[in-house]
Amino acid sequence: MVRRILVVLTTIALSLIILFVSITQTAQVKYSFNAPSRLDQEKVLGDKEMVEYYFPYPGRVLPDHPLWPVKAARDQLWILITPKSERKAELDLLFANKRLVSSKILFVEDKPELALSVLTKAEKYLEEAINQEENARASGVDTKSFLRELATASLKHREIIEEIMAIAPDDAKPMIAEVREHSKRIFQSVLAAAKDAKVQAPSDPFDGN
Repeated sequence: MVRRILVVLTTIALSLIILFVSITQTAQVKYSFNAPSRLDQEKVLGDKEMVEYYFPYPGRVLPDHPLWPVKAARDQLWILITPKSERKAELDLLFANKRLVSSKILFVEDKPELALSVLTKAEKYLEEAINQEENARASGVDTKSFLRELATASLKHREIIEEIMAIAPDDAKPMIAEVREHSKRIFQSVLAAAKDAKVQAPSDPFDGN
């Protein structure tokens, strides 16, 4: 009984700490942009084929919602208390995808300052998914199926970032371009991991761009 109470109290304490850190980090990230310029999104990809990958519903509580810090803290706590690396990788990918979708929604709603912050965090989650996959594979877990999904997801991230670039304000584009370059490096990391695991990775429709 005492042990159970200690576990509950520890969990609550960790939740409060993570919530505080999340709120602090959110407050520190500030950008200021002009109104966005609208471009024809149909021209973004040109002749490139769309990546066949579907994102999860991000939920009703988006980063501009008052309860978002609680949701973000919950996500971090969820990963923290998850013991297995393969499951951590799956959660990282899930949160990366949801944040990318949320970022695009915020850009569409003309909230580029917050949208860019969320976009950056989405790619950080995606990168952490790679790290956790490597940990799982090193421990002997078969991650081939997840690697294929991760490779496809990273390409879809690049596609959505290109779409975001088309609707973002001009003074935000240099920073979005940096995120896009980071996204390219993430895909290359996934390709290297797939090669090590002898997994057939999807072709890159952005190759050479």
